Amino acid sequence: KNKKKKKYTIMIEIKNSGNKDTRSGFGAGLLEAARKNDKVVGLCADLTGSLKMNEFKDEYPDRFFQAGIAEANMMGVAAGMTIGGLIPFAATFANFATGRVYDQIRQSIAYSDKNVKIAASHAGLTLGEDGATHQILEDLGLMKMLPHMTVINPCDYNQTKAATMAVAEMEGPVYLRFGRPKVPNFTPEDQVFEIGKALVLHEGVDVTIFATGHMVHEAIIAVNELEKENISAELINIHTIKPLDVEAVLASVNKTKAAVTCEEHFLNGGLGESIAQTLIRNNPVPMEMVGVDDTFGESGKPEELMEKYGLNAKSIIEACKKAIQRKQNSLGLDVKSPC
Repeated sequence: KNKKKKKYTIMIEIKNSGNKDTRSGFGAGLLEAARKNDKVVGLCADLTGSLKMNEFKDEYPDRFFQAGIAEANMMGVAAGMTIGGLIPFAATFANFATGRVYDQIRQSIAYSDKNVKIAASHAGLTLGEDGATHQILEDLGLMKMLPHMTVINPCDYNQTKAATMAVAEMEGPVYLRFGRPKVPNFTPEDQVFEIGKALVLHEGVDVTIFATGHMVHEAIIAVNELEKENISAELINIHTIKPLDVEAVLASVNKTKAAVTCEEHFLNGGLGESIAQTLIRNNPVPMEMVGVDDTFGESGKPEELMEKYGLNAKSIIEACKKAIQRKQNSLGLDVKSPC
């Protein structure tokens, strides 16, 4: 009772209510946001079914705009809509929503600080069989480097739904990233999504794991396995890449003195880079990163690709042990490596 209250959220129970795709969470969140605010409109680049926007289109046909395969034009139209007070969600695949239209996003949305919500589905390796041309792994980096841009990468259906509703209520440009495969749905259905606030899923003292997106559940598996080896890992879900919850990051590493990041993204430009910048400026500790290391993806089943590229619990466990060993070495402790 006398413990000092933490300033970041702590989730106690983690239960999978069934696998769902995060893109469906976006569709459900968009519909709810539209019901609450008649300024919410949807634009799509000929991928209405894939983005799970059909229910929105059917319920609000006058607020749905089919842009066709013209993503750059869609971003410009969305920016223009904000001048009249509308809240546009411009939706397409993540590689089209960033790489193909970066100039329009930079000039018409970010530089102009327009209230556009970029909804980017089918991100990362878990897109699967469509292969490297569609498996964008640099999108978080592209978006977080833009001034004014908020960058969000939720981990499951419930969190994506809540995030979609939350960004509809905030002012300013947002990049909302989600995916295609059905993944465990374990965050609370009734959660209140706080933009920029990390979620502590499990408390520990030996190492902190910072996870985002689809990698959060893999990190949960890793934490449970590490517990069996008497390694206490703290797990933090970083759903908001920018603005980063610096307070939560530092509070955790000040305790554990070691860090691991994991993400379905390139090591360059992603969450790991943001955490590293924060630590080097405030509290340099041994840190390891789990992500895709400077290589394009390929066609394959999502689970096989995640295994091949080391985006799994096994890689997180190895990274944690390495970070702990480096910490012990820096402290001059003669401890045998757990690796």
